[in-house]
Amino acid sequence: MAGEESTTSSETTLETTPTWAVATVVFVLILISIFIEHLLHLLAKYFNKKRRKSLIQALDKIKSELMLLGFISLLLTVSEKQIANICIPKSVGETFLPCSDPSNDNEEEAKCEAQGKVSFLSRQGVRELQYLMFVLAFFHCLSCVLTFSLGMAKMRRWESWEAETRTLEYQFSNDPRRFKLIHQTSFARRHLRFWSEHRFLRWPACFLRQFYASVSKVDYFTLRHGFITAHFAEGSNFDFQKYIKRALEKDFRVVVGISLWIWIFSMFFIFFNAHGFYNYLWLPFIPLMMLLLVGTQLQGIITKMCLDSHDKSQVVRGTFLVRPSDHFFWFGWPKLLLHLIHFILFQNSFQLAFFTWTWYKFGLRSCFHRKTEDIVIRVAMGVLVQILCGYVTLPLYALVTQMGTSMKKTVFPEIVVEGLNRWRANARKNVALKDNYTSTRPSLDTSPSLGTSPSFSLDASYSVKNDGPPDSEYLAVEIKDEEKEISRSRETEEYQKRGSFGGFEVRKHD
Repeated sequence: MAGEESTTSSETTLETTPTWAVATVVFVLILISIFIEHLLHLLAKYFNKKRRKSLIQALDKIKSELMLLGFISLLLTVSEKQIANICIPKSVGETFLPCSDPSNDNEEEAKCEAQGKVSFLSRQGVRELQYLMFVLAFFHCLSCVLTFSLGMAKMRRWESWEAETRTLEYQFSNDPRRFKLIHQTSFARRHLRFWSEHRFLRWPACFLRQFYASVSKVDYFTLRHGFITAHFAEGSNFDFQKYIKRALEKDFRVVVGISLWIWIFSMFFIFFNAHGFYNYLWLPFIPLMMLLLVGTQLQGIITKMCLDSHDKSQVVRGTFLVRPSDHFFWFGWPKLLLHLIHFILFQNSFQLAFFTWTWYKFGLRSCFHRKTEDIVIRVAMGVLVQILCGYVTLPLYALVTQMGTSMKKTVFPEIVVEGLNRWRANARKNVALKDNYTSTRPSLDTSPSLGTSPSFSLDASYSVKNDGPPDSEYLAVEIKDEEKEISRSRETEEYQKRGSFGGFEVRKHD
């Protein structure tokens, strides 16, 4: 009798539901949606006020990802019946099950039951999958925010380090007129050890170093000096700490997104949750091992830069000088480390979301987590990766990845970028107007001959050279003036000797 009552109540539709109940539920859902939308709007307004364009773009990326997962959930709802009507043989439906002794209480579709088959995915399974989509979206956003919050909290001490570079004591101790042997510097004493030149000894040492003082003050000062020397004029008061902060905010926009190749690996994660793979013994350790590998590589890059400078000179002028280069990174691609961190964070959040979803839908001691060690390993690895990535690896990544050959566009503050963009737009407009004017007016040039004056032009000729794509942020405008040609050629030779333009080596960096 109780079973019949439960079946009847579960089959209640809107036809037998009071309209006031439906209106109340819809009203509450709308209120919650408007409240969340208002919070996101206030957050975007705050970022816009603080001129944090990268964080605004990251917020837009989060909105788009939530919309994508919501669209997936909508597709599952619409195609629920069609998916359940796909019939497969029972022998196929009993392979790769997550439980060794599953209890099938779901009602099969009449079409499949009449054929002696089972549904490809039951209606109840489709509904449970929708819950997984929502939990995954929540955990991914929460994981990214927590990770970058931990990283920013640790990098807050770098503000005092940056302020120290402007003191007289620091400028005196790093005076370029002072010479010292390379082994007398603190950076060399930290990285030039007996294990530094041996790869098989350097990797274990770098692996252990990331757990204590992963970013020391002497590392920050030395890498800062190398970056400024490579891209700016000597003695520049460039704020390296704010530049790293802007660059990390831009990287945050990449991390919160979900690309196709990450979705593919997530499908492999779901597949290997089948019984018999014993995935709890190896799958939760993959993000941890990759994170430790990335941290070891970042520490190794600092040591290799020290060895490179040591091999080129035994004497230091002022501060130990490291030379940024892409060849220190894997495959000469510094951005690869960002993609690896992106993958690690998503897979870790996916595992925590999957554990939370199975706990909520099937209970803590379901067939997904029958063994105590399974629960302990999954929770411990998820929390450990979250803390280790945010507080150890992320600050180290933010500092070391600036040591590539090119500097990022975030070297300019937002207000400077906006000014340059306005200047480029005005320059394009003026050049276009100038071209139209010169093409429509009659030519005033005459051929030189006896009794006539030599040819002349009323205006200097303008030409625009855009080597990049149409959307490139850099536009070069050449002004050809015969009176200034000699002086500009001399200035060009001086810039080529210095290898920079006014202290800047501006390059397009993806």
